[in-house]
Amino acid sequence: MEERIYFCIDLKSFYASVECVERGLDPMQANLAVADPERGSGTLCLAISPSMKAMGVKNRCRVYQIPKHINYIMAPPRMKLYIDYSADVYAVYLKYFAKEDIHVYSIDEAFLDATGYLSLYGLTARELAGRVMDEVKKATGLTAAAGIGTNLYLAKVALDITAKHVQGNIGYLDENLYQETLWNHRPLTDFWRVGAGIEKRLGHVGILTMGDLAQADEDMLYRMFGIDAELLIDHAWGRESTSMEDIKSYQPKSNSLSTSQVLLRDYTFGEGRLLVKEMVDSLCLDLASQGLAARSITVTVGYSHEAGQEPSSGSVSMPTAANSYSMAAPYALGVYERIAQRDKPIRKLSVSCNGVAHEVYGQYHLFTDDAALERERRLQQAVLEIKRRYGRNALVRGMDLLEAGTTLERNRQIGGHKSGE
Repeated sequence: MEERIYFCIDLKSFYASVECVERGLDPMQANLAVADPERGSGTLCLAISPSMKAMGVKNRCRVYQIPKHINYIMAPPRMKLYIDYSADVYAVYLKYFAKEDIHVYSIDEAFLDATGYLSLYGLTARELAGRVMDEVKKATGLTAAAGIGTNLYLAKVALDITAKHVQGNIGYLDENLYQETLWNHRPLTDFWRVGAGIEKRLGHVGILTMGDLAQADEDMLYRMFGIDAELLIDHAWGRESTSMEDIKSYQPKSNSLSTSQVLLRDYTFGEGRLLVKEMVDSLCLDLASQGLAARSITVTVGYSHEAGQEPSSGSVSMPTAANSYSMAAPYALGVYERIAQRDKPIRKLSVSCNGVAHEVYGQYHLFTDDAALERERRLQQAVLEIKRRYGRNALVRGMDLLEAGTTLERNRQIGGHKSGE
């Protein structure tokens, strides 16, 4: 069987590098942090430039955690701009690889199956990765790093750990090299899919490295982690069974559509009720635009740290699949009123529409006013058309104009941050 070769390519300090390029600055030398100054010194930095990382500033720190003696540029986030740059990078990948061999992992990272392309271009894996990275630099001004591996996991680890310490920012791993060079590497959280919680649980039984994990009693690991132990054991040995073909053919057993927001101040129970209505309205429009409907709704409420209250969550099934605000809102509000602590300040809200499927598969219900639903469906389509033509704030509900409403501001954002338009 032909040995497979995968690339995992990442754009260094992506948001910060884009802002540097836009200002004519060297992303590797300039001090720049991407953060919204309007959110105060407690806001998270979405990215900091490599030169600031070299000074010891942690990525995803809060603005007030940046040492006062460091002079730097604070750049407000421009999500639309970053999406445009990411599309330009993807266009470079398409020059070398078919879309079936590309998996976009995040806005700044992608996996590529290079197996069939090395002989096509007459290049080694390092040469092809380097050529793609050079093309990205030429097209966008952004510096990339790459991991090369004989499976997807090794490509990711080669990027995250190995590429940082080699000239040219290209790391390579196969199973033997992984075991020889990284079995004693610490901390475990440097490895893909090992979070702080998993590291802590492994540490309690004396497992501190991947080498320890590979030699550990498998029955013990299955008792600790259940079926997830299988993934940990495979990764300890540098094995990964998932292929690019598996990713492309994957179909989830169920689908959902959700929205959430972290609030900039404490909200009362009544103000939170308004936000739930706004969020349901937004989700229903999203469902209608895709010809989808949901069978159930989940609402989650998070509270201010000072409240000392764990998040509240609850779900409800609807009698028939719906994408209608008039049908879905009462159920969502019913859940909210049942689970929310009325005397606790609210700082986060999430609403999820579950069991999502195409409207054509919906069932009729004896007590549904089908004529009223059809009128609302036509109204939704008219609203969607106006928003498509003139912007998401071209038509809003009266409740969105209330002081506590967030829809107008959220419609100006992408991923919860300013679009920059």
